[in-house]
Amino acid sequence: MKNKKCIQSQDFSGLLNTEVLIITHAMQLNLLGQVFRPVFCGTVSEVGAGHLTLTPVTVKMVNAPFYKFPTPISIPLEKIVSFSTEVPCDLVFPLT
Repeated sequence: MKNKKCIQSQDFSGLLNTEVLIITHAMQLNLLGQVFRPVFCGTVSEVGAGHLTLTPVTVKMVNAPFYKFPTPISIPLEKIVSFSTEVPCDLVFPLT
């Protein structure tokens, strides 16, 4: 079994007010009856013990790739699989 590096708060502490793309650990999520991949893009507004908050946040869905979520989203650090500061939120890319 591979030893997976755990993402820590300090990995994000220098990214306040920076746009970041985050992929979380889930095959798919369901929000208000809409099923989508766990891909979020937004500005890091808070980094706390065990979580980070994105606001504003875009949920990347197949049928609505630029869906602006109406409230900030806090993501537990242990659920983050991957993140990048090099992918702009307005970039269109395939999700299937």
